[in-house]
Amino acid sequence: MMARLSFLLPLLGLLTVPAAAVLTISAALNVIEYVPLLTTSEDYYNSSAIFVNGGVAPLVRNSSIDLGANAETQALRNYANNTSLRIIWNIAEVPYRLVANRAAGISSLSDLKGKRVGTINGTSAGYFVEQLLKTVGLEYGDYQTIAGNICHEAPCGNRTFPDMLARGEIDAFGIWEPTLQLGIDALPAGQTVVFQDRKVYREIYNLHSTKEKLANKKKRKEIVVFLKNLIKAQRVFEEEPEKVYARVSGAVNVSVPLLEKVWRVHDWSGGIPEDLVDVLGEEEKYIARVDNRTASSREHVAKMVDGSVLVEALALLKKEERRGEGHGKERGRD
Repeated sequence: MMARLSFLLPLLGLLTVPAAAVLTISAALNVIEYVPLLTTSEDYYNSSAIFVNGGVAPLVRNSSIDLGANAETQALRNYANNTSLRIIWNIAEVPYRLVANRAAGISSLSDLKGKRVGTINGTSAGYFVEQLLKTVGLEYGDYQTIAGNICHEAPCGNRTFPDMLARGEIDAFGIWEPTLQLGIDALPAGQTVVFQDRKVYREIYNLHSTKEKLANKKKRKEIVVFLKNLIKAQRVFEEEPEKVYARVSGAVNVSVPLLEKVWRVHDWSGGIPEDLVDVLGEEEKYIARVDNRTASSREHVAKMVDGSVLVEALALLKKEERRGEGHGKERGRD
């Protein structure tokens, strides 16, 4: 019987292989914030979306890339040279933290004067450290910034911020998660001091496309449907994180116990933050200074934000929910 049906096997295979890639997405593939994009591809597109390591820089340089994810600082850096970049959705908001070694004589932010502070200048972390220390009157130069590397799991290696803090090579550092949490864990209990102020800085990790992609009717439809499904995926991240811990862990090589510690500082509710344009206007001054160029006006950077895609995605989602449709694979058929 099997021999007689053997000629059907190639046809049966056609029914099981993933559909052709719908979208190509660029993101840093080692950060927690990108994973909702991955789960959206897995859950709704048979894992057919193509992911390339990068962020918004490849998006604006390579016309084969449809979407890019990055913090707002990198969006500003790339928008300066390519004004076709568009922010269409917020994936995560993360208030950064700074950890200091109490044994270095630090109990308040003002104690960081003259201290060695680890960070990565020119990034969201560098901006965060500078803005946080300004709240106590410390200007860049009142403390020494030290470069280092991130770490995703203990034991952290040489020249990573947690290891440098534990060895006394730096007195404090400010960076994204989970490296910051590993810094807290690297010191004895009671020896750490942690500073955080959401009003001073939070990473706004966004999804981007380009003006040209959004002007293409076919591509825009695919992007709108993808965003609709991303909204559904992020609801799980926000409301039922226990369902995705293992998947996030596997995607970025961060243990589940460590993820549980840092999850509380991640806001996955999405949308487009009401103060996004104001944030961009202020951060533009920092990025322009670091990149040695003239800062653009608030009105100019405001053009980077395009809420129309979200409006269309929410309309599709509402339509879908009225029909009572559930979870499933789709390829821009709405």
